Amino acid sequence: MIKTSKFLSLVLRHAPETIGLTLDANGWADVDQLLAQAASYGTAISRAQLDAVVANDSKTRYAFSSDGLRIRANQGHSLAAVDISLPPAIPPALLFHGTASRFVDAIREQGLRPGSRNHVHLSATADTAVNVGSRHGKPVVLAVDTAAMQAQGRVFYVSANGVWLTDAVPAAFITFPSAGASATGPGPAACAAIPARP
Repeated sequence: MIKTSKFLSLVLRHAPETIGLTLDANGWADVDQLLAQAASYGTAISRAQLDAVVANDSKTRYAFSSDGLRIRANQGHSLAAVDISLPPAIPPALLFHGTASRFVDAIREQGLRPGSRNHVHLSATADTAVNVGSRHGKPVVLAVDTAAMQAQGRVFYVSANGVWLTDAVPAAFITFPSAGASATGPGPAACAAIPARP
């Protein structure tokens, strides 16, 4: 399951050309083409295995079209040509970003940037952000003042699996843990310092 999920991440988010797969402008791939191309490049996946990965992925990374004939990643694309066509959405007044402690100094200077992806990913809860940050090292959770960002015209989207997306987050909108705070979050006092949505 893990191996198949990582393979799908590669071909549906980053490099479909590695198996000669074609994604449409919204990131959809034909399921039959995906399975055939995967097999021809040495990664045989049955439709049952594909169904199991999509159904059981803990982060709901992938989705089938309503007719089950196409598949795409819900977010996380690094392909400039892919626009998953999400409508703008109004986020909660506060969202969170999980990262590793070694990246905090750079984020203080540059804010959050999408890097190789098309968007910055934000979490609805601090717990989810801790899990994200843990994948990269010692986790640190940053609080993002989305109400203030929206007031300045910044746009947010939410993917089918609940990940919030935006183009970038300037450092001015981020609350960082203080030196004495928990390494895994800004803490209640820091979060309380962020103005609530009117």
